[in-house]
Amino acid sequence: MTEDKVTRTLVFTVFTAVLGSFQFGYDIGVINAPQQVIITHYRHVLGVPLDDRKAINSYAINTTEELPTSPFLRVPTPTPWAEEEPVASASLITMFWSLSVSSFPVGGMIASFFGGLLGDQLGRIKAMLVANILSLVGALLMGFSKLGPSHILIISGRGISGLYCGLISGLVPMYIGEIAPTTLRGAIGALHQLAIVTGILISQIVGLDFILGNHELWHILLGLSAVPAVLQSLLLFFCPESPRYLYIKLDEEAKAKKSLKRLRGCDDVTKDINEMRKEREEASSEKKVSIVQLFTNSSYQQPILVALMLHMAQQFSGINGIFYYSTSIFQTAGISQPVYATIGVGAVNTVFTALSVFLVEKAGRRSLFLIGMSGMFVCAIFMSVGLVLLNKLAWMSYMSMTAIFLFVSFFEIGPGPIPWFMVAEFFSQGPRPAALAIAAFSNWTCNFIIALCFQYIADFCGPYVFFLFAGIVLAFTLFTFFKVPETKGKSFEEIAAEFQKKSASAKAPKAAVEMEFLGATETV
Repeated sequence: MTEDKVTRTLVFTVFTAVLGSFQFGYDIGVINAPQQVIITHYRHVLGVPLDDRKAINSYAINTTEELPTSPFLRVPTPTPWAEEEPVASASLITMFWSLSVSSFPVGGMIASFFGGLLGDQLGRIKAMLVANILSLVGALLMGFSKLGPSHILIISGRGISGLYCGLISGLVPMYIGEIAPTTLRGAIGALHQLAIVTGILISQIVGLDFILGNHELWHILLGLSAVPAVLQSLLLFFCPESPRYLYIKLDEEAKAKKSLKRLRGCDDVTKDINEMRKEREEASSEKKVSIVQLFTNSSYQQPILVALMLHMAQQFSGINGIFYYSTSIFQTAGISQPVYATIGVGAVNTVFTALSVFLVEKAGRRSLFLIGMSGMFVCAIFMSVGLVLLNKLAWMSYMSMTAIFLFVSFFEIGPGPIPWFMVAEFFSQGPRPAALAIAAFSNWTCNFIIALCFQYIADFCGPYVFFLFAGIVLAFTLFTFFKVPETKGKSFEEIAAEFQKKSASAKAPKAAVEMEFLGATETV
C-alpha cells in the first residue's frame, strides 16, 4: 500500500523539521555543563574581589556537573569569614544565574501560545523560517557574550531562545503530524522527542570541560545552536508545505496534491485527499476554534482535558528530580567522575526514545504510556527506598542507580514522546492549532513550576521526595487507564467517536441514578 511507504522526500522533510526539536533539546541542556565557568565569569565581569573568585574557581574545579534541572542547585556561598560586600556580591551572582536559567522557560511559555497562530498565518514552512530568526538572534547574543556585559547578553539570549523553542514545540509536532501517513503518524511523531533528547545528550558531551565547557570556549558552546538553525533554514526551502494546510486552510487542491505526490512518492493520492476533504467539510461546519471554546464547547472539553493531563504527567513525573539526584547517587556509589555516569543517563534517554519510535505503532500510544508510567511508579518506589536507606546499607546506592536508569528508560518509552503527537491526533483541523498552543503552554508552565519549586520540595521531603512523585505518577496512570483512548491507526473522526464513547460511559451511571431517583419519586 502506498500510504505507509517511506519516501526520500518524507525522510528529508521530517529530518529538516526535527532539526528544530534538536535545537530545543540543545538549548535545554547547554546552560548546565558550564555552570561554574559562567558563574566565575559573571564574578569577573561584576568585579567580585579576587580572593572570593579564587575560592569559586577551586570550587568549580572540584565540582562535577549534572543534567539540566533546577537553576538554584550549586550557587556558591561565601565562607563564614566573608565580609558584607562579598555576601551581597554572591546574592547578586545567584540572581543573575537564576535569571540565566529561568528566562528560557519564561520565553517558552510566552511563545507557545503563538506557534499554531503563526503556522496558520504564514504556513508551516514559513513559520519555521521566521522562528529561526529568533534562534539565530539568541545564539548570537550568547555566542558574543564574552565581549560585552555577559550576564545581560546571556539572559537576553536565553529568553529569545526560549521564545524560539516555544514556537517550535507547537510547530514541529503539528507539521510532522500533518505530513505523516496515518499508519506512520505515531512513529514519525515520536521523532520530535528523539531529536530533543539527542540535543540534550550532544549539549552534555560538547559541554565537557576538555571540549567546550571551559573558561576559553564556553561562549562558543552557548552560541553553537546557530549551526542547526542555519542548516534548517537552508533545507526548509526544499521541503513541501503541509498538504493539510494547503487543502483545508487555503483550499488549494492542486498544490496539496502536488505536495502529497512528493511526500508519498506516487501519483494516486486519492485516499489522502478524500480523508482531507471529509475533514475540511467538518472543519467548515465547526469553524475556527479559539482557546476559550476548547473549554466551553462540550465536544472539545474531554480531549483538551486529556491533552493537558498528558503534558502534566510528563513534567510532574519527577524526571527532572531524577536528573538532580543522579550525580549525588553516583558519587555515593564510588564513581570518581559522576558526570560521565550522568551522560550515560542521557545516552539511555536517547536509546529508549529511539526504541519508542519503533514500538509506538506496534504497541499503541495508550499502551506504551501506561507501561511507561507503571514502570516509573515502581522505579520511584525503589528509588525512594534506596535513598532512605543509603546511609545504612551501602549496596542501596546501586539499587538507586539501577532505578535511575530504568526510570529514564520507562519515561522515554511512553510519557516522554507520546504527549506531543497525541494532542495533534486528538483534534481535527479546526481546533488543532489552539489545542497545540494550550498543550505546549501547559508543558512549559509545568516545566517552569518544577524548575522553581523542586529544590524547595526536595529540601522539605529529603530522601522521601520520590514517594511523593510515585503518588503523582500513580494518579496520572489511573487517569490514563480510565480516560485516554487509543489513537493508533485511527482517523480524527474515529478518535472523536472514542472520546464521545468514554464521555457517555462516564455520564451513563449518573443518568441511571437520576432516572432511578425520578422513578422512585413517581411511585411514592
